[in-house]
Amino acid sequence: MFYPTYERFVMYLRTMTLLVAIFCCSYSNTNAQRLEAIGNEKPLKITGGIGLEQIAYWSSGLGDGRRDPYNFFLNGNLNIDLYGWSVPFSFNYSNQSNVAFSQPFNQYGLTPTYKWVTGHIGYSSMNFSSYTLSGHLFNGIGVDLAPPGRFKFSVMYGRLQKAVEADTSRSDIIPAYKRMGYGFKAGYSTGKDNIEVMVFRGKDDENSIRPLPASYSLTPQENVAMGLNLTKQFFNRLLFNAEVAVSALTRDTRAVTDSAEHNTAPTGGLISKNSSTAMYTAYKAGLGYNGNHYTIGLGYEWVAPEYKTLGAYYFTNDFENITGNLQVRMLKDRLTAAVNAGVQRNNLSNDKLSTMRRFVGALNLSFAATKKMNWNFSYSNFQSFVNIRSQFDYLNELTPYENIDTLNYTQVSSNASLGFNYNISQSKEKMQMFVCNVSYMESSDKQGGVKQPSGVVFYNLNASYNLQLIPKNMSIMAGFNANRNSALDMESITMGPTLGLNKSVLNKKMRLSGTLSWNGSYTNGENTSRILTARAGSAYTIKKVHSLNLAVTALNRNNTKGSTRKISELTTTLGYNYNF
Repeated sequence: MFYPTYERFVMYLRTMTLLVAIFCCSYSNTNAQRLEAIGNEKPLKITGGIGLEQIAYWSSGLGDGRRDPYNFFLNGNLNIDLYGWSVPFSFNYSNQSNVAFSQPFNQYGLTPTYKWVTGHIGYSSMNFSSYTLSGHLFNGIGVDLAPPGRFKFSVMYGRLQKAVEADTSRSDIIPAYKRMGYGFKAGYSTGKDNIEVMVFRGKDDENSIRPLPASYSLTPQENVAMGLNLTKQFFNRLLFNAEVAVSALTRDTRAVTDSAEHNTAPTGGLISKNSSTAMYTAYKAGLGYNGNHYTIGLGYEWVAPEYKTLGAYYFTNDFENITGNLQVRMLKDRLTAAVNAGVQRNNLSNDKLSTMRRFVGALNLSFAATKKMNWNFSYSNFQSFVNIRSQFDYLNELTPYENIDTLNYTQVSSNASLGFNYNISQSKEKMQMFVCNVSYMESSDKQGGVKQPSGVVFYNLNASYNLQLIPKNMSIMAGFNANRNSALDMESITMGPTLGLNKSVLNKKMRLSGTLSWNGSYTNGENTSRILTARAGSAYTIKKVHSLNLAVTALNRNNTKGSTRKISELTTTLGYNYNF
């Protein structure tokens, strides 16, 4: 059977990319760079802004305090736009540090479009699938073709990674080989049904950097990942989707050539195989049914151990997922219930010292009792089960049935929340609303089936009343917050009220705000501290381009224990911003 060689594939790919790029750029319009706008819009647009923020701080009872007495922060940004080609600049300066200047235009990219053609020139990213090319940044050229009809095509070629020389005197420098890549995706869609095939290839240039010292484990790699996506709809209600991928990975292109029969995978001549080459698979599938008042779905995903693609920055492998979901609408859609559950496990090859199994379950309820009253409830449970064998048991086992009495460790986390909203009144004059939320969280550990004393239980209550006086451009808030935290032999409780006021004046050009809150803390039933916090602020806008803001925060804390019994802090912030 004839397999196309790498050189022929690259030649065809480069020719296709060049022709499409010439066709694309010969028209002149962009999405990020709208080439058809030439002659219809201003060629040059300059926008930006500058801001100055000053912070004054005073404290008593804290020695030198928790921050400097005075700080200022100066920042600015400038964006030059030429027919959609954006050139951004920014700078920051503070008395805490030196000037920080940012000119990200060193990595530039163009995305010209014309009708159904979109180009990617320079630094850009494209996405074929989660198992092949998945959002990896590259410096090169690419194109997406979506002509009228049922076919779509995508192609890319470029540098995925720059060469970085090793420097044994600097541990922060991580060496890297120059990595080039190319790929294409073709799709066919009828609206309800869809099929896509994609191929991605990446290869490191082992001569792009000098030979590495023996202390480095970096090796030049080569990879070809091929995938297939399929979506099929049945009876207008049943939807099936699947994705399958195969990745051939050579972990060291310098390794000796392997002629063994087990390494004869059909890679189409796109990868040089040797003793470090291996094939990995990944696949997932989903099935969903949409009824009149309910939806139900099932999902499955399997990713082989050590599965990897050079088209993604990070990839999680060695896991199996089984998920299910159900949503039901009742009482004329006033009540909605949703259930989600899933099971995950790793160590698919059973060759690791530990195996983890996870279970996740969630329930969400939403009920519109009346036009004014709404209830929300949610509950989730997360369990993680770990089975650990000692290394000696792993090495010395004779059959899979040995070492049954190993260490079993389980982590359990439960979360529940209940929310209540009541719209007391609503008119042109005023609006009143009461909101209350209660939440619960518990985490615990079990070892060998015995619950350990390392768990934590947390409760939180948050209630507030809001009044909005519309003609006066004013709103008033009164709230109460309480939480309880239990861990080991300690129980802590914090509670207190909050009052808030907001008002707009001077034809809504100035906004005034203020809050006052008090919190008391108790540990094992004994009062430990009382905190009073007052905040006041104002913001003033002039001609939509100038803005002034002032904020003052005062805090007073009284501790019943410790060497520092009383703490006072005052923080004042003054800011100015100008945008053009």
